Amino acid sequence: MSTVSLMELASYLPPRRVDTQWFLDQQGDDAPMAGHEMFGPPAHRHHVAREESAADMIEQAARTLLDRIGPDEAAGIDTVLTNVLLPDLPFTGSGAEISHRLGLRPSWVLDAHNGGCASFVHMLRVARALIGSGQARAALLCNVQNGAGTVMAQSRVRTLPEAMVPGDGCGVAYVTASAQSPILSVKTRNLGEYSKDCGLTLSDGRKYWEAGESQMHVGFTPGKVADIVERGNRLVPEVVRAVCADIDAEPADIDLLVTNQPNRVFLRQWQERLEIKPERHPDTYDRFGNLFGAGVPVTLDHALREGRVADDSLLVLAGFAHAGDFAGAAAIRWHAAG
Repeated sequence: MSTVSLMELASYLPPRRVDTQWFLDQQGDDAPMAGHEMFGPPAHRHHVAREESAADMIEQAARTLLDRIGPDEAAGIDTVLTNVLLPDLPFTGSGAEISHRLGLRPSWVLDAHNGGCASFVHMLRVARALIGSGQARAALLCNVQNGAGTVMAQSRVRTLPEAMVPGDGCGVAYVTASAQSPILSVKTRNLGEYSKDCGLTLSDGRKYWEAGESQMHVGFTPGKVADIVERGNRLVPEVVRAVCADIDAEPADIDLLVTNQPNRVFLRQWQERLEIKPERHPDTYDRFGNLFGAGVPVTLDHALREGRVADDSLLVLAGFAHAGDFAGAAAIRWHAAG
């Protein structure tokens, strides 16, 4: 199997930056789950505009990425993988459209709806398998979170404490056959027994595609939240330790742990359980909110641009999805592209 490397990243955040007061002005102390630490709001987040599509967001980030890798490398991209929280069209994903916009002619276009907040690790695994086995040459990975300025900004939903947590953004990455910045190992957990514990809520009981006036959102109850907290606190350290064991390393050997950014509770718990100091665990929550699947690539891109990733660093990318039905971690020996 050929060695496969994560070579470059780029990100995009919508121009509209929203502070927490915008939500607080519309909320009351009697809101369900008000004050719960799970929904401690970030200072800021970005909201996508109603007219801005997932493909628009990917294009913004991808053009930056393609400029960074240059036309020769871009010409070799024959695989496009996407994970979009809210697909713009009900029957197709964004992969085909973005391939056309960027002038790519990929052999593989895969729109992965599973993986959630850990979908970047999921797509890394898929890209590594395709490229490492010789079935593909290079891949563009695209993560989009576009639910904050759409679902969470609805007139009745934005009065709920959970509406303050998400932000919108896009992260993209370039993966190819190379030994420069190798993906050393990827470990995942698929736990389907939890897959129905996180879903859409509509107060009138209708299906999301049926006509009606209720506004859809993700419904939380104290019992559900307690289960999610327990699983998230446990699953991420488990997969991080598994990927470390696979490369004969310990969590103490990790130079930078990059996780999804769900809230301060999880970030703190993961640091404590893995004995990772905060300076080795980048935190973008207060700047961007919970970016769901885009949290890992956006956070890593910003860490790279801010000079926080030294050459020869051992990176571990990790996260868990939804109510705990998926978790994954990837180990990478980082060397910046020349």
